[in-house]
Amino acid sequence: MNKKPYGMIAALPTPMNSNGEIDYASYEKLIEHVISGGIHGVLVGGSGGEYSLMSFEERKEIIKFVTEKVNGRVHVMAGTGCHRTVDAINLTQYAEAVGADFALVLHPYYMPTSDEGILAYYQAIADNTNIGLVIYHYPEATGIELSPEVLAKISKLDHVVGIKNTADGIHTSKLLELVKDDDTFALLNGYEDLFLPTLAIGGEGAIGVAPNLVPDKVAKIYELVQNNDIQKAIEINKQLLPLFNIIEEDVIPGTVKAGLKALGIFDTTTCREPLTSPSKAYEQKIAQLLETLN
Repeated sequence: MNKKPYGMIAALPTPMNSNGEIDYASYEKLIEHVISGGIHGVLVGGSGGEYSLMSFEERKEIIKFVTEKVNGRVHVMAGTGCHRTVDAINLTQYAEAVGADFALVLHPYYMPTSDEGILAYYQAIADNTNIGLVIYHYPEATGIELSPEVLAKISKLDHVVGIKNTADGIHTSKLLELVKDDDTFALLNGYEDLFLPTLAIGGEGAIGVAPNLVPDKVAKIYELVQNNDIQKAIEINKQLLPLFNIIEEDVIPGTVKAGLKALGIFDTTTCREPLTSPSKAYEQKIAQLLETLN
């Protein structure tokens, strides 16, 4: 039986040199930073990792690199969703082969299919792999909202161990009602401002970009909720609200890269075109905020 994900997971942005090539030295610094901060897992090649602007080979390279550098210290989730089912199977098999713990699989969206088509997509991946599969549901980005009932059906497939539900609180709550008795399935939220609410209603954790900037504080929120100290968790969450908001003020992942530059982990805020980097004024603003928080 596959294990399930839990805790606070940092969706790693991919550091780039000013020419747009992947900066592996900074990547390693980022991995060490989030692990030493107490984060429970990392996501490589998610939306904020700019997977959609990478070649298939690059997607494989970063999955292998991160898995090797983490070396079993925390769990590694690899983004493996593709438009074509056969590509999603191949990339998921690759993630499994190099030792990732989980595959985060975004359902097809650009050419919308039926609920049956989406179920068949996950079924085909489950039939051809043994790695723990995590559903990636992000209606704001994809334009496709799957009902809690459809997601609950997918949750029952072999090897499906969780969901990154980047959806509103009502949807998350309805989904939790349907899966709450399934000990093999983890509900994780992908919105920073729903990290604490999701944990408080019984979700297993969260995946987001803010854990890259304040891993210790985000990990502490999780720990406090596990110890039933909700009041202290609320206090830390309140401190972090300005950060959660500032991350959304410009184009992601440039905003996160600006924060990591301020922390001395990244050298540049370069993103792949057509994504833009934030202004110098923004860089100063997030640097000041992080200084206050730390």
